[in-house]
Amino acid sequence: MSVPFLLPVALALAAPAAQPVPSAAAPEAAAPAPPASPELADPLADPAASPVQASPAQAEPAQARPRHHHTPGDPLEGINRAMFGVNQALDKAFYRPAAMGYKHIVPRPVRTGLRHFFSNIGEPAVFLNYVLQLRIGKAVHTLGRFAINSTVGIGGLIDVAKSRRINLPHRDNGFGDTLAWYGAKPGPYLFVPLLGPTTLRDVTGMPIDDVVVPGVLLSKVAGRLSDSWPILVSGAVIPGLDLRAESDDDLRALTASAVDPYATLRSAWLQNRAAEVASMHAHKATPQTGPEPVDPLHDPAAPSAAPASSPAPGPAAAPPGSAPP
Repeated sequence: MSVPFLLPVALALAAPAAQPVPSAAAPEAAAPAPPASPELADPLADPAASPVQASPAQAEPAQARPRHHHTPGDPLEGINRAMFGVNQALDKAFYRPAAMGYKHIVPRPVRTGLRHFFSNIGEPAVFLNYVLQLRIGKAVHTLGRFAINSTVGIGGLIDVAKSRRINLPHRDNGFGDTLAWYGAKPGPYLFVPLLGPTTLRDVTGMPIDDVVVPGVLLSKVAGRLSDSWPILVSGAVIPGLDLRAESDDDLRALTASAVDPYATLRSAWLQNRAAEVASMHAHKATPQTGPEPVDPLHDPAAPSAAPASSPAPGPAAAPPGSAPP
């Protein structure tokens, strides 16, 4: 507000120095007038801080300011953290109350039967991916499991195939596993609200595993593809509520003491996913390299201990019988 009033004052103070004096010493008196020009060039400049001295001081903090580096494997960390915050808000307001209500209202035998039913619907996708991976033995086992549970197990409501006598347990397998089987890298880590942590490779296969294959199967049973959509939607909602309710204690324990819950969940999920991918390549001595097998960011609440330093080199032990030097 005071800047417009300072300029006329500065011009008024500088005006007498520029006026000629009617005397013999007028040329000598007019000589000091040129130093006044810098003041007129910038009458509002701070005399205590010249531009030459201010530039290095201002440039130094800008160069010293640390840049934010994304965690390797998580180039979209800023977006993922925002989505994680959205998920936390939705989970607290809607998802967790609905899941815990489902757990308390629906009896356990009914929940178990629905879990088996929707798991059985996904067996054809597991079978198809084993075929694509040329793992014919596991494909045959999956097909046998699906046939037994669909008939003897009353449409999959009872998991008969996992009994000790039959010994055909459920095995997770999807199109993301097929891509990993043939060497596809996981791609960037992603966090999708209500879906949870995943990678670009795994999320690419979800429509095939969860919509295309079950939809084709149900359309063959129902006669029309449109009639299978209620079951597909139920297959996404009910198992999701059931899984959220059953994993509530684990999630709370995982993030209870974490300074950074996002990093803790990411670390746990990436390590678990890396173990699943590595188990498909049991003949390899070590898992594949890259951001998937090892998460480079650990939980800030539990920093990893510094590696044990190797003992300082000292005089080598003298062989038995030899005299000391």
